[in-house]
Amino acid sequence: GSILSQLIRDKWQFGIFNLGHREKEHKFDKTIDMKIRLCFALMTILWMQTNFVRAQTTSLEVKVTNIKSQKGFIRVGLFTNEKDFLKNASMGKVVKPEGSEITVVFENLMPGDYALSVVHDENENGELDTNALGIPKEGFAFGNNEMGAFGPPSFEKAKMKIETKDVTCLIKLKYM
Repeated sequence: GSILSQLIRDKWQFGIFNLGHREKEHKFDKTIDMKIRLCFALMTILWMQTNFVRAQTTSLEVKVTNIKSQKGFIRVGLFTNEKDFLKNASMGKVVKPEGSEITVVFENLMPGDYALSVVHDENENGELDTNALGIPKEGFAFGNNEMGAFGPPSFEKAKMKIETKDVTCLIKLKYM
């Protein structure tokens, strides 16, 4: 038969704890036992690392208030650096408003800095519409409810630090 069936037969015939069997088979049994223990230890370590990484992630709950109409969508963007801020969101959520506030949750976030941008895209064109002077015609907001002097705030001002605890932030939309 196979090596495995021979091994099982030998273990039954000689007994796992029988020291009276031949030395060669005893060394072979020890080698197999060590390999099984090593395999089990490696699987345990991998399982523990997977759970450790999962335990390090957290969630960000964003409550958006002051929604003036139920037209269009509320677009919530999450950014991880200055270069991509307001250009290329790391994560995003799009929600149809059904009242004066909504809640979105970003899950499995690694600890770090995150900035928020919120737009009430009333005409559903995927962008914040502005007038000839660049003043927004739709509702908008940023992380920490920050405002820039002439335009949006910097990533530094709109960012929040996400660590190991779940975070909730309250964002109030502004309409000009």
